Amino acid sequence: MNKKEDNEKRGVKGWIDGDETAHYMLRRISALRSTLLVPPLHRVPLRLGNVIEIFGPSPSAKTQILIQVAINCVLPKEWNRVRYGGFDHSVLFLDLDCRFDISRFSQMLTHRIMEGNAIGDCDKTLYDLCMQRFLYARCSNSFEFLQTLKSLHYRLKREKDHGVSVQLLLIDSIGAFHWVDRASMFLSLKEHNRKKLFLQSVSEAVVQDIKKLLQVHPMLVIATKSVIFGNTYSTASEEVNGCSRNVTRSPQHTQYREYMPSVWQSFVTHRILLRRSDDQPVISNSENSSWYVLEWLLPRIGLPDKIIVKDNGVFVDS
Repeated sequence: MNKKEDNEKRGVKGWIDGDETAHYMLRRISALRSTLLVPPLHRVPLRLGNVIEIFGPSPSAKTQILIQVAINCVLPKEWNRVRYGGFDHSVLFLDLDCRFDISRFSQMLTHRIMEGNAIGDCDKTLYDLCMQRFLYARCSNSFEFLQTLKSLHYRLKREKDHGVSVQLLLIDSIGAFHWVDRASMFLSLKEHNRKKLFLQSVSEAVVQDIKKLLQVHPMLVIATKSVIFGNTYSTASEEVNGCSRNVTRSPQHTQYREYMPSVWQSFVTHRILLRRSDDQPVISNSENSSWYVLEWLLPRIGLPDKIIVKDNGVFVDS
């Protein structure tokens, strides 16, 4: 028996004879999962490579949830003997709506740092570190979005070479250019242009670029999407150039019109519905508060969560 065969035999025998404790198994499994399981995204185990779609009418706190998840990612696990419970990684935020409010991000980050600080002050060094870990890009149309996706590999590689790991990709909002692209498609048809499948081809290119990016740089992807709720329910569904035209009903009979092409719909692994809560509790203090309902549709969880958006963050109403 040569040395190679002997090593293979020892490896197989070691696997058979291995006695892994439950404690070690849980540590090994948790290391493979993303730890971005902060409320209100704590109901379902998430891992790098998952694509989560958070959709709802505007406004419904979709961007607020993105900000909260981003802050949890850029914060360290521990800083100066103060435990923040962060993910200690960088975040890449793609703003397709061009309405991102950096002052809101700064406000929530400051609140989070001050909560962990015993003296109630904001640690300037920690604040600057977290802001450096927040990578931001703005896109005004689909062409800029595609160009940004194609250039992300080099940007993420450059960050990784400097010891910075990006494991969270946030897109706000994925359907921002849909109606403009759809209008361009109809104009192309009218002018007998060759770009007849413009809407479908853009969505296919976006999905393919993200897939290629995840193969080299594993990340958790969270994208928001604005929808229009309908008043009538129809079981009819048709697909034109890969774009599904149907009215969908959620488990709570909320009707909304799905407009994203099927290539994007099949790419999504998790789906969350957000809507404003019908019963708004009376708040006695002067703090601004808004109430919403969060419902997991994929995978389906029967019990929705009621969340509240305050000045210092997003919380689940217990």
